Amino acid sequence: MNLTRKRVKKSRLQLLHQYYVYTGFYSFLKIILQKSILPIFVFILAILGVHFLVMDLNEIFNYVIENFHPLGIFAVFFASESILGLIPPEIFIAWTAKTDYSWFFLTILALLSYVGGIVSYFAGRTFAYFPAVYEFLEIKMAKHVKNMRKWGGLLIIVGALLPVPFSITSVAAGLIKYPLTNYLLYGLLRIVRFAIYGLMIFKVID
Repeated sequence: MNLTRKRVKKSRLQLLHQYYVYTGFYSFLKIILQKSILPIFVFILAILGVHFLVMDLNEIFNYVIENFHPLGIFAVFFASESILGLIPPEIFIAWTAKTDYSWFFLTILALLSYVGGIVSYFAGRTFAYFPAVYEFLEIKMAKHVKNMRKWGGLLIIVGALLPVPFSITSVAAGLIKYPLTNYLLYGLLRIVRFAIYGLMIFKVID
């Protein structure tokens, strides 16, 4: 009986593997990883370049800390994470590194990003009820919608962990009415991403 279950499990894994090969998921993931690694190094090099060649980063962040209330910065970040990820979150992570509450503020950023994704998801669900808007977005986001239909949760995991606009992935999930419970579960990996990036950026900033 146990052998039969193991064979069935193995067979399902093989079928999933074949499906991901045929649909191009592994190739897609490889391209995303290649495109993601470069921006990370460019951002780190840009930080170091500005710090050593242009202006002391401490002065920049001290100016921001002294002149802008954290609630205002959090509000801008939340709006960005809810509307197509207009501002790279790494900038905000770097800001938290110079505050007196770096890990606490980083946790707030991670939660806001997660909630911002949920807002985007429900925006997609809402747009689905308006044919004209739905058709417009389906054309504009054709690639994302197509990939979401093919890979579902895996695409949400990729969007949560890698430096790609998570809100776009979330809108696509909403448009196809991807199950909310699964979305909320996979989207939690967004918090893991902020923890990893925080560790890297905090070391560079310090």
